[in-house]
Amino acid sequence: MERTSWAAFGRTVVAALVAVAAFCAGEASGLRFSPGRGEFKILQVADMHYGNGGTTGCLDVLPAQMAGCSDLNTTAFLERVIRAEQPDLIVFTGDNIFGLDASDAGRSMEAAFAPAVAAGIPWAAVLGNHDQESTLTREEVMKYIVAMNHSISFLNPPSTTAPMDGYGNYNLEVQGVASSKLENKSILNLYFLDSGDYSTVPFIPGFDWIKPSQQVWFQTTSSLLQNDYTSEPEAQTKPAPGLVYFHIPLPEFALLEAQNHTGVKQESVGSPIINSGFFTTMVEAGDVKAVFTGHDHINDLCGKLSGIELCYAGGFGYHAYGKAGWPRRARVVLASLEKNKQSHGWGGVQSIKTWKRLDDPYLSTIDIQTLWQKESLTDELGK
Repeated sequence: MERTSWAAFGRTVVAALVAVAAFCAGEASGLRFSPGRGEFKILQVADMHYGNGGTTGCLDVLPAQMAGCSDLNTTAFLERVIRAEQPDLIVFTGDNIFGLDASDAGRSMEAAFAPAVAAGIPWAAVLGNHDQESTLTREEVMKYIVAMNHSISFLNPPSTTAPMDGYGNYNLEVQGVASSKLENKSILNLYFLDSGDYSTVPFIPGFDWIKPSQQVWFQTTSSLLQNDYTSEPEAQTKPAPGLVYFHIPLPEFALLEAQNHTGVKQESVGSPIINSGFFTTMVEAGDVKAVFTGHDHINDLCGKLSGIELCYAGGFGYHAYGKAGWPRRARVVLASLEKNKQSHGWGGVQSIKTWKRLDDPYLSTIDIQTLWQKESLTDELGK
């Protein structure tokens, strides 16, 4: 898109968003840091590839695991990891169902998300490139997810009146601890985007990409959240950290060097061949600390590029392709608050850590790492 049309398009969308800037999706979600622990934990589940339940067989497991293996193994793993981690939010990052092998999309989604619903834990989802291949369109799939129990997903930003590409673009805000100075501010911002399925542009094959309308929405939302956080009352000096979730990795994932990441890369990055510039958009926004995707099932690395951690979750579902002997896995993210040394009250986010849980006999925890750490006041003054 030419620079002039980009600008005109941006002004239209921004005007529409600013007119309703008072809307706060996060407040409606009710997400808040725990007063006892000063923590907020997110469980990421990528690529369940759910089909028809017990009749849908497994892929890429050891011969000894094959007998009786089905979607029910995916369900059992999700139940196990929820019990072990007790997350505050569960995020499903696409290919939640494998549409080609799901005879009824609604029934498959009910089964796939059942452990989250039964646990009564808030959950949010985005779409992958296979969710719409069954009996519902992409829009209908997202509408179904939005309407499910305990889902705090949105079809698209309720405040957006301008056209928006995709379905499942929204943000959630995590408020400070109740009765703390930051109880009415979002101290952790979560962004969700629809990375699409397949290119519809003639002569451009492969996967879809995050479009200009989505990037303008992200820029505007990030700017509004940063302005609120650094304004009175209780004005903060720097923006609250942001985390971004979508399905298809960006081309920049391929730039991560082996010595600069934790985890493994066992297949090529399945990104679109078009670089729409969303990574640059996030860098320029200034608040994003980490990006979390799925799509490439046997990659589970996290690596930093231009100040942003780019992370895969690793494949979760047993009907998804994988690697025999390499356990299915989930990613956990833990945001922890700083505590005022004088008042002992909770403040903003101090650190963001991550690890993975494996579906092995021990539900092993591996690759614990710090994704982001707030600079101390001494560090800031010394610059």
